[in-house]
Amino acid sequence: MSSLRIPVSTDDHSTGPDDASVVLVEYGDYQCPYCGEAYPVVKKLLAELGDRVRFVFRNFPLAEMHPEAVDAAFVAEFAASHGAFWEVHDLLYENQTRLGSPLYAEICAKLALPVADLRAAVQEQRYLARIRADEEGGIRSGVNGTPTFFLNGERLDGGTAELPDALRTAVQRAS
Repeated sequence: MSSLRIPVSTDDHSTGPDDASVVLVEYGDYQCPYCGEAYPVVKKLLAELGDRVRFVFRNFPLAEMHPEAVDAAFVAEFAASHGAFWEVHDLLYENQTRLGSPLYAEICAKLALPVADLRAAVQEQRYLARIRADEEGGIRSGVNGTPTFFLNGERLDGGTAELPDALRTAVQRAS
């Protein structure tokens, strides 16, 4: 079983209390259909378990298979720089079949994010180092596909179907 090699830090995109007894880390790709299937499962679990869980999302775009994955990660990172990471994270997954420039412009308009600044950030590759750092951390932790979850530092093997039970069990043990 693999362990998380890059510890969770304040640099991560996270929701939930920093001192939660249960930490769930996802390495994900916004265009991956399996990540799209996992998204509502994770969202529901986080709503059910509330402050007992800290959830961390790290980029792991599989660009060879998903041509919009890196651009979608750029949009999320751009939004993060404006304090809107989780809103954009959710909108990207909820509109996964529409990933592309028109959706990114629509998201920017909806959240009052300057689309011209997004274009400049993409052209300058401003967030590429952040995305690559997430990927490299994933590779060091044994990630080879998405989604990959780590629960309290240990990789969860199995599919999305096992996630609810594993997370509930971890919360019960930690409580």
